[in-house]
Amino acid sequence: MKPLLRASVTLMAGGAIAQALPLLLGPLLTRLYSPAQFGLYHLFAAVAANLAVVACARYEHALPLARDADEAKVLNALCRWILLAAMAVSALLALVWAMTIGAIWPLWLPAAVGALGLLSLATLSAMREQRFAALATSRVLQHGGGAALQAVAGALGAGLWGLIAAPIAAALIASAWLRPRLRQAWHVPRQQLQAVARHHRDFPLLNTPHAFLGALQDTVAVALIAAWQGPAAAGFWGLSLRYLKAPATLVGGAVSQALYPALAASGGASAEARQAVRRVMRVLALVALPLVVGLWLVAPEAFAWAFGEAWREAGELARALALYIGVHFVASPLSVVTMAWGAQAWALKLSLVGQSLFVGALAAGLAIGGLNAAGWAVSGAMCVYFGWYFWKLATWPVPGLGAAAPPAP
Repeated sequence: MKPLLRASVTLMAGGAIAQALPLLLGPLLTRLYSPAQFGLYHLFAAVAANLAVVACARYEHALPLARDADEAKVLNALCRWILLAAMAVSALLALVWAMTIGAIWPLWLPAAVGALGLLSLATLSAMREQRFAALATSRVLQHGGGAALQAVAGALGAGLWGLIAAPIAAALIASAWLRPRLRQAWHVPRQQLQAVARHHRDFPLLNTPHAFLGALQDTVAVALIAAWQGPAAAGFWGLSLRYLKAPATLVGGAVSQALYPALAASGGASAEARQAVRRVMRVLALVALPLVVGLWLVAPEAFAWAFGEAWREAGELARALALYIGVHFVASPLSVVTMAWGAQAWALKLSLVGQSLFVGALAAGLAIGGLNAAGWAVSGAMCVYFGWYFWKLATWPVPGLGAAAPPAP
């Protein structure tokens, strides 16, 4: 566990700076941009992330499993060709979106998808090469740089366009920093591309719908809130989750980027690997508990003080979402476990249950009592769902110690 600990600490140090900058700049950004502008930006960002998360058909996540540098090179080329196709599809969707609403800001969509897809590919390449210091720096450039550029754009009066363009530029800068050591090649023989695509077909067939539907949850949530209660309410939702999920992004991203190669190297589920996952869950739960209690006690007053009285409702929402944030904090880095253990089909089925519960609870809460009720409903539903998920991982069957496969959810 010592190499895993060192890698986690390195990534966490970079992540701390990466998250600190957006958090520190948040009070300035909420005074430069209105809740309605934030609401439209979060809707755009959710759609872009939804498409970007599958822009390489998830083949980039097979890079840590590549048997040698030649296979990694072919995978990299395959990902870049798929990314170009995803950008073309995004351009068509952006045009339809812009014509439908009579605005031109959706035309940024293919640039956002391309930048985020390229960054995901560069990140997984660096993970394979175990360049953890470079990964830490890239997180600072992406998250911290994006917030800093948004502040500059807001000071210059760029409005919604500044909110959208700044993170795209930051993602491109972070991708450039992570330029892989592996020699890049576009002209890989088609037979090699097809062979590698077949060998890792579980990623597009199983992990792609899993990732897409997971991101779709956020897109549908923002769209529901914007349609039901207006762009300002979507802005409250977006700001709350941006701050509340910051600890999970910091800790979860660092732990998962170190945990995935370690579990992949073990060659599948084993008693030692399962024990490592249990330790990770216990530590994360201890960290999450004071976060939940703190939100219950001071969230509305803290949000009003930090962002202005106009954002107090976001603090009320933060209090309602506290339980959900706590269990999400623990679950965030664990998504790589089922990839490393070859259980993506099981994870996909379980995630469909969770996403249905999330959207159903959100819609029911909005219908019954508005945004605040939706937060409490989401917290209750997600506690049940993640509790089941944690128990399944903690009791995962190990060859020689249990059944060959886990029961269906």
